Amino acid sequence: MTDGFDTEDLDIDRLWEEFHRVVNMNSAELRSFLLTDASAEEGFPPDPDMGIDELGRGVLHVLNKRKHDLTKSDVEVMRQIVDFVETMGDKTDDDSRHTLMLVGHDPLKG
Repeated sequence: MTDGFDTEDLDIDRLWEEFHRVVNMNSAELRSFLLTDASAEEGFPPDPDMGIDELGRGVLHVLNKRKHDLTKSDVEVMRQIVDFVETMGDKTDDDSRHTLMLVGHDPLKG
């Protein structure tokens, strides 16, 4: 872990497993969905983030890391995603599914 925090005080292993359980889209699927979603509303804006959902970008960032490379910020993103997906549940109506997919969880995926 970087950022100088003590991993023994945190249950990083459990959080890592929960995060990867609720984020059931791989990084390529999520990136493609986020880019498609960003382009659907008003085309690609000129900013470097290309209009991609901030939390979705955080999920992509974590998906591309190894557990021992996590930062405090990554751990916070992981907690937010686990809490968010568990709170939303596996709702499959179009709006809920879209919201869940913005953070890497497709409720229709087995």
